[in-house]
Amino acid sequence: MARIQFESVRKQYPNGYTALEDLNLEIADKEFLVLLGPSGCGKSTTLNMIAGLEDVTDGNLRFDTEVMNTVPPHKRDVAMVFQSYALYPHKTVYDNIAFGLKMRKFEKAEIDRRVRDAARRLEIEPLLERRPDQLSGGQRQRVALGRAMVRKPQVFLMDEPLSNLDAALRISMRAEIKQLHEAMQTTFVYVTHDQAEALTLADRIVVMRGGVVQQIGSPDAIYERPSNMFVASFLGNPPINFLKGQLRHTQYRLVFRNGGTMFTLPAEAASKLSGYDGREVVLGIRAEDVAEADVATEGAFLSGRILSVLPVGSDQFLEIEVAEAKMFFRVGKECRYQAGEQARLAINLNRLHVFDPDTTDNLLWA
Repeated sequence: MARIQFESVRKQYPNGYTALEDLNLEIADKEFLVLLGPSGCGKSTTLNMIAGLEDVTDGNLRFDTEVMNTVPPHKRDVAMVFQSYALYPHKTVYDNIAFGLKMRKFEKAEIDRRVRDAARRLEIEPLLERRPDQLSGGQRQRVALGRAMVRKPQVFLMDEPLSNLDAALRISMRAEIKQLHEAMQTTFVYVTHDQAEALTLADRIVVMRGGVVQQIGSPDAIYERPSNMFVASFLGNPPINFLKGQLRHTQYRLVFRNGGTMFTLPAEAASKLSGYDGREVVLGIRAEDVAEADVATEGAFLSGRILSVLPVGSDQFLEIEVAEAKMFFRVGKECRYQAGEQARLAINLNRLHVFDPDTTDNLLWA
């Protein structure tokens, strides 16, 4: 299989609910594609269509040039790893991994070779005689991965496989899944609502909302050049800050104004926004794109009262009231702030985003 294609695919249930609308997407052979979005956005529906667990209402789903709309799941050469692991509790790890191969009537020697090879790769060889209730969450996840691996499918489908693990284990399992993809050179399609997983694992990310694709691109492109306010707000920790204001041409400069907050936009941004003189806009400032500033520092600033200081290891989050809006910023722990104080933060103007308040589109990357 070289690629998976969705051609104007729509999914509507008998009750009238539309889970997916006009999906056009091409997944390249050996790509790691992540479907990202909140609950109910259509990402699991998309995955289940590839698996054959959901029917296509309109449009075509192709594997290479073959239309797969009515092809049953067992003929699609895909393997799925579920959030719940879906292991047989009464079977050993060995038998759980081997189950699919036994059902396909593989030779006993070939089954043994594949099971032990997968166990070696996943570092679960000592666990082969245990049952699932004797395993940790991370070990169960490795067993679920092993069961998929031994089939050597053309496509791996993963539906939030790490959501039941604790934070530290999720990080290590991300690395293992990434290494597994590189080793197997197989197409991976991965569903998650976790932005960190998407940014860490993906070759490309598909951001979805309400059954509609919002943006498709590399992790860097999605984060640095979000297409609209939803995409901008869904990626980032803390989320991006939005500040409403107005653009004004003043002495050959394009200036953003919001009450006492005013600064000149960089030349490149100003040229793209030249037609927006006098228009209302929404400024987007990522939490990390500020620095501590004193009264002698020149440039663009935000000033406001600190509502709270939240230490997070090497950094701290500041909640600041700016122009009657609550905004969150991330600064180093060397910055000494206290709740109730006034803060003055320098803004990195070259990393600003400017959105249309009506369409929510990013005006700098439209």
